[in-house]
Amino acid sequence: MTARVLVVDDVELNVRLLEARLAGEYYECLCCYDGPTALELARKERPEIILLDVMMPGMDGFEVCRQLKADPSTVDIPVVMVTALSETADRLRGLEVGADDFLTKPINETALFARVRSLVRLRRLMEELRLREEICGRFGSDEGGVGSDGSAPTAVLLADEQPAEALRIADALAPLASSVTRVGSAAEAQRLLDEGTELVILSLSLPDGDPLRVVSHWRASDSFRQTAVLLVGDDGELARLGKGLDLGANDYLLRPLDRNELLARARTQLRRKRMQDRLRENQKRSLSLALIDELTGLFNRRYLFAHLDELLARRRDGGQDLAVLVLDIDHFKLVNDRHGHLGGDVVLRELADRMLRQVRSVDLVARFGGEEFVVVMPETSLAGAAIVAERLRAAIAEEAFYLQANETRVPVTISIGVAAAEDADTSVDRLLKRADDALYAAKNGGRDRVSLAPKGPAGTSAPARPVAAAR
Repeated sequence: MTARVLVVDDVELNVRLLEARLAGEYYECLCCYDGPTALELARKERPEIILLDVMMPGMDGFEVCRQLKADPSTVDIPVVMVTALSETADRLRGLEVGADDFLTKPINETALFARVRSLVRLRRLMEELRLREEICGRFGSDEGGVGSDGSAPTAVLLADEQPAEALRIADALAPLASSVTRVGSAAEAQRLLDEGTELVILSLSLPDGDPLRVVSHWRASDSFRQTAVLLVGDDGELARLGKGLDLGANDYLLRPLDRNELLARARTQLRRKRMQDRLRENQKRSLSLALIDELTGLFNRRYLFAHLDELLARRRDGGQDLAVLVLDIDHFKLVNDRHGHLGGDVVLRELADRMLRQVRSVDLVARFGGEEFVVVMPETSLAGAAIVAERLRAAIAEEAFYLQANETRVPVTISIGVAAAEDADTSVDRLLKRADDALYAAKNGGRDRVSLAPKGPAGTSAPARPVAAAR
């Protein structure tokens, strides 16, 4: 995962050292040496994350962070404060002015890159949710929804093998939590977690199993994917804590735990979770039948065009990759002829489910019409999209579709056209036309295959495609 990182420090050597470390992990760096320049660059360049020194002359890092979080154009950019200060009070002050994390010099590389990867993923998820909410808002969304201030009653699950420490943590969370369920093993945590739990505090030293496997299991579950998870570990467990962030944990704390820092980090995670909940709730509320395909539950053509139009506009501003897959069920008319339209409907719904399982949460899957579907993949190259398309094609072809009504298994294959956005793609129609031409080539090439759109202006390399032909 690459990203643009803004490094801010008044000492040039510190800037160059961080820049070299980040470049070694293929991050793109922007650098500056004072607070006002950092604010200007953040507004203009919109980096994915900011590494911000605290001790700077004039405007210190605390004030820079406060202004970043007060500006609507930069409020969502994650800020990691980097400093030689090691007092708990300084960490708390950083968190209170809105910093997403606080790293102490000399910087541990494992901790640094784990934090950067985790916060970049969070930033991109929030951007995607805001984009979908904005698009839905064009069709009549309101702004009501779940509160996001982190002050509502909170159910906490605390998994710690040390009873005395668990009691101290529960006591520290009293101003925040309406209930704290304490368990002493990973198995109990698995068993007692329910959808009402908003925050899990999980010790890495639980006696049974591997707590990181528990985190992985929760993140793979639709029910618990959004639950906030705070890991607790020792100084010597930074590598495992970093791995936990990569697996989907939201944050971690090092022993010995500071009561105020625990409370501040818990509040931050709950605020984020509730903001995400609010965005998702607003999105669901605004999605009427005008935007959702009733049969498959996917977005429909109307939403697809609005979403793609927005992504193409962003690409023109920032130049990020964008790819689309256009796919079609081979010989779908035969399915309807042999098994009736109800059987065809079962196939379309199952196809939609399989597609959703094969793509990322930030990818958009839409029903274009009939038996034709589109997958929109932001920040994806033509080569990357081709890999996903082939995986998707295989997932459909490898297992027949089961029609429960007559206990029949129906073999189904799909053909896929892949196109990556180019400068010539100034409209949604042009980009989809190139992908559609590639789909037509896949059909003519024998079906059950993936075809890539050639580079160049859309609509110049293939004749118009007859809708009924080759189906």
